[in-house]
Amino acid sequence: MQDPRNRQDGIGWVSRAIFADARLWLGVASGPAPPPPGHRVVARYAVVPSVERAKFLLPLASRRVGAASTLAYNALRPPRVRANRLAVGVLAGLGATRLARMPVLTVAVPNAADPAELLLTASLARAEGRPLHAAIGIRPPDPHHKPTLQLFDDRGAAWAYAKVGWNEATRAMVRAEAAALRDLPRGGGDLPDAPRLLRELSWGDLAVTLVEPMPAGVRRLARPDRPEVAAMLAVARRGGPPAAPRPLAGSPFLADLTARAERAGGPVVAALAAFADRDGAVALEFGHWHGDWVPWNLGTHRGRLYAWDWENSGAARPVGFDLAHQGFQSALSLRGRPAAQAADEMAAVLARHGRSLGLDPARCRLVADAYLVELWLRTAELAAGGGGWSPKLHPALLHVLAERLPATGD
Repeated sequence: MQDPRNRQDGIGWVSRAIFADARLWLGVASGPAPPPPGHRVVARYAVVPSVERAKFLLPLASRRVGAASTLAYNALRPPRVRANRLAVGVLAGLGATRLARMPVLTVAVPNAADPAELLLTASLARAEGRPLHAAIGIRPPDPHHKPTLQLFDDRGAAWAYAKVGWNEATRAMVRAEAAALRDLPRGGGDLPDAPRLLRELSWGDLAVTLVEPMPAGVRRLARPDRPEVAAMLAVARRGGPPAAPRPLAGSPFLADLTARAERAGGPVVAALAAFADRDGAVALEFGHWHGDWVPWNLGTHRGRLYAWDWENSGAARPVGFDLAHQGFQSALSLRGRPAAQAADEMAAVLARHGRSLGLDPARCRLVADAYLVELWLRTAELAAGGGGWSPKLHPALLHVLAERLPATGD
């Protein structure tokens, strides 16, 4: 019997974030474990596929809930993951997860305690007036990752996603997504569809954003490598007409970068100065951006694009930032390229598709370098907020900026 909160891996940090109250008893065993004297069980989860390789906490409230939590949105997953989820979902629907020899996490509360005071899911269920069961994703330890709870009712129907901010950096991200979804225009046309904000709340030290579940029929992009340029442009313009171009110098965007760079300090200050000196006179269009426009945050439903994870969105950014982000992050995260090569692949994507966004070669270069400065500042701000440094970007991204904007030095 072990308490997963004592571990330093994925299941460890997720358990500490979601089951933080010391009055909760947690135990992982080969099967359902009895609680200690004076406690009662409030939830059980299958740890999929094992404690050492945990990817998912599957709620064992009922066969229907277990199957639904595993099979929901399976069409969004890569083929191998989809097949594994299907197999687990079938076992859950048959009530036979024990055949896969998956360990069971038992959660218990003191007999005299109110579960709604100790468990986030129980608190949400009371506020909603219905039983709710959480399927919990597990990712490797990373201070800027956020636990995500997929909430189901007793029928196995998806009710909401709960995103949980548990440190300064992730609390800010969760609140930013709530603000973005609250203000997002929903006018059809080329604008992507997006989940609606259900509720924003604080629960103890946690910031929680509840968003509606995605449509059941959402599917992966058929061509994930092809940028959805028309949708990017619609997001930038909020579904309206283009904004008049204005010079980089004197723009709110450059003022924002300058203030953030001064707070961050270090070589980025010189990089930004070199960038502003080189491109200050270049005029371009500014608008909104999604902030994390990548194929794994996009899908299709009934012939329309569907976009989620708006926690990094913002205004007054150069049009083309989402295109730059997709080019860089797809190379970095999907293809495992180092930061310098990811920057080169981003530049190639901008050169290939930038004209559709009104970007000539000079503006493509401006957008590329502005994005890299923005990305470094985001990385530094996450670290300052308790998010830790991304090993993919620190210090490699500073070296990329030094190469592209020589005034940075080493």
